[in-house]
Amino acid sequence: MPRGDGRLTHALDPSAPGPQDACGVFGVWAPGEEVAKLTYFGLYALQHRGQEAAGIAVSDGASVVVYKDLGLVSQVFDESTLGSLRGHLAVGHTRYSTTGSSTWENAQPTFRTTDAGTGLALCHNGNLVNTAELASRAADAGVPGAFTSSTDSDLVTALIAARPDLSVEAAAMEVLPQLRGAFSFTFMDEDTLYAARDPQGVRPLVLGRLERGWVVASETAALDIVGASVVREVEPGELLAIDENGLRSQHFAPAEPKGCVFEYVYLARPDTTIGGRGVHAARVEIGRRLAREHPADADLVIPVPESGTPAAVGYAEASGIPYGLGLVKNSYVGRTFIQPSQTIRQLGIRLKLNPLRDVIRGKRLVVVDDSIVRGNTQRALIRMLREAGALEVHVRISSPPVKWPCFYGIDFASRAELIANGLDVDGVRASINADSLGYVSEQGLIAATEQPASRLCTACFTGEYPIPLGEAGVLGKHVLEGIERRVDDVRSVSGWTGRQAGSPAVPGGADDALRRP
Repeated sequence: MPRGDGRLTHALDPSAPGPQDACGVFGVWAPGEEVAKLTYFGLYALQHRGQEAAGIAVSDGASVVVYKDLGLVSQVFDESTLGSLRGHLAVGHTRYSTTGSSTWENAQPTFRTTDAGTGLALCHNGNLVNTAELASRAADAGVPGAFTSSTDSDLVTALIAARPDLSVEAAAMEVLPQLRGAFSFTFMDEDTLYAARDPQGVRPLVLGRLERGWVVASETAALDIVGASVVREVEPGELLAIDENGLRSQHFAPAEPKGCVFEYVYLARPDTTIGGRGVHAARVEIGRRLAREHPADADLVIPVPESGTPAAVGYAEASGIPYGLGLVKNSYVGRTFIQPSQTIRQLGIRLKLNPLRDVIRGKRLVVVDDSIVRGNTQRALIRMLREAGALEVHVRISSPPVKWPCFYGIDFASRAELIANGLDVDGVRASINADSLGYVSEQGLIAATEQPASRLCTACFTGEYPIPLGEAGVLGKHVLEGIERRVDDVRSVSGWTGRQAGSPAVPGGADDALRRP
């Protein structure tokens, strides 16, 4: 079976990746149904949230079986594999690595045998910010097998499993309040499906109803694909348990909602609903507001497909400028297991986008995209459009300038690499060689979501993190691999040395983002 190279993203330029998605989680309790196949199709609907690895755990009431591997959902599973995964409940995961490297050991579901002898499989969407503190606590307490992988998710699994005197549900109620950061969990033992969401509800998680069971998933689109009706969102700070006795709910912390606003901009599927607001409708409205805030004298509005498309539709609608397709995206170039030659590699963005020259030639264009991270993609795109004959290129962005990294489950570039961190709007415009540049305002974006500003996390635009981050030296993707940076050369995690798994300095990511310029 081919193994994934972890490179497939929505990024249009392979040498300049954009924001990497959070993970996707799915869970189903449905006696009499083929739960592994339901989970497969649910993960298929969530593939956009992570493309490095995929896995499914199932239980038939007697034992929990986990199957996972690196690669896309369709590469990891086939008919015979799914047919061997029999049971009445399952959880599944599709991964982009936000904590821990892209290795088989770090693929999910994570698994532990509890001290009571039951199996425990867990899937996690999000990222904790007190992982090092938890690791220290686990080491001091002698938690067995706490560091067999290097993910915060596996550490949580070990902590829940290490309580022989408590049921999984009771252990979870003790462990969950200790976690700080973003987490939407689906987990299971032999008999019960569980779902939990952090008190801020940073990452989405929804509950659905099947004719003969229940489903939980990262997005409502995954409920649609398996024929489940949407019941409600899992509440921030809530733990759900589903078994033969039905569904029960309890809260491990008071709700302090701070949903990720970037879900509306980019991460979620357009056919998903978050907080009662359709993501497609929100993106179209962002485009309308963008047109009012930053008008342009132009002949044609074109999107950067696909994430810029709804906002481009809204921009054209509000501005009266015709909407057109000026760029064609090759959806099948992205994950290749063959290294491209130097000649092909130099094509960069042209591997994924090709201009429609007859449409573009002689036109003044408004080009709508979802965000600018480093600026490399936009720079290459504008050069390509000018070479295809565009007279003017006016860039409009459906999010405010991204100036800060995310520590809650999106892997942006480090702060030093974010172009808007070092340049004002006109400086970014000059850098990418656009004739004009406009970002939607933070107020316009929030208004388009129809959510109160107090219920949204906008840290990547403002630097105001709703969940305290702790020390910069013990933040970042590789914190459990012994690669985290130290403050004043003092080991930040007492009682634990970490597991060396790479070079001592790993540039980029969020690990040193608070200390870099």
